Amino acid sequence: MHDPTDEVSSVGTVDRATALARSIRLRAARMVGRHGFGYLGQALSSAETFAVLATVGWRPGIDDLVISPGHYIICAYAIGAELGMLDEADLDTYGDDDSKLDAIGTEASPVVDLTCGSLGQGLSGGIGLALAARLRGEAKTTFVFMSDGELQEGQTWEAAMFAAHHGLDRLVVLLDANNSQVDGPIDTITTIEPIARKWEAFGWDALDVDGHDVGALEEALSSAMRSPRPAVVIARTSTLHGVESLPDDADGHFIKLPGDLAGAVIGELEDSA
Repeated sequence: MHDPTDEVSSVGTVDRATALARSIRLRAARMVGRHGFGYLGQALSSAETFAVLATVGWRPGIDDLVISPGHYIICAYAIGAELGMLDEADLDTYGDDDSKLDAIGTEASPVVDLTCGSLGQGLSGGIGLALAARLRGEAKTTFVFMSDGELQEGQTWEAAMFAAHHGLDRLVVLLDANNSQVDGPIDTITTIEPIARKWEAFGWDALDVDGHDVGALEEALSSAMRSPRPAVVIARTSTLHGVESLPDDADGHFIKLPGDLAGAVIGELEDSA
């Protein structure tokens, strides 16, 4: 068992994480708005998860951070700018040719330690990092961010079984359960529920929470970091959360933002910041 370095669920950390989530959404909208389309829905669904991770969990330069679904890298860029790991000007090049901020993460993406192209590979990579840290005797945590669509991949469950067998207590998965993938709502394609019970059956601690409730996320992450086993925080989210100006039928996986709509979304987020 290991202890997290920070105590959570105080009013101060909740306020900071809430403000950071708003900042992630706004930065992401600006990055996507320049192109008129992109991975905004991923930021809308996972903003609180990344904000809580950056506020009370992840220690850049010490802990490892893996983003398995590479298109969520937009959130890492937003966090990187907030923490001074990226220049603000870098965000203005997001998705451009020859930019270091690719729209889908690569092996050269800044801020994180590993991103993956093919879905379902991130947990395996995170396990490698966690095992390496154990062998070196390093007191660090490996955080792996995943999407619920990846639960359809067999490699995910092979990795989960391996991690539990080896008792990787310094391994924490943050799972964005937004029921969205490129082919449509996940529950119309494959039944992945009951998510928590499946992870538990593979030997993990599983915590299932409202992914837009900062306090609940902080408590769950704190518990996961104290677990004597690998642990997963399942964050139930929506790809349209926090932006009322988006139409109800907006494609959460790859949102189109023509000029007027982009302006409305950015303006709404600026007003709430």
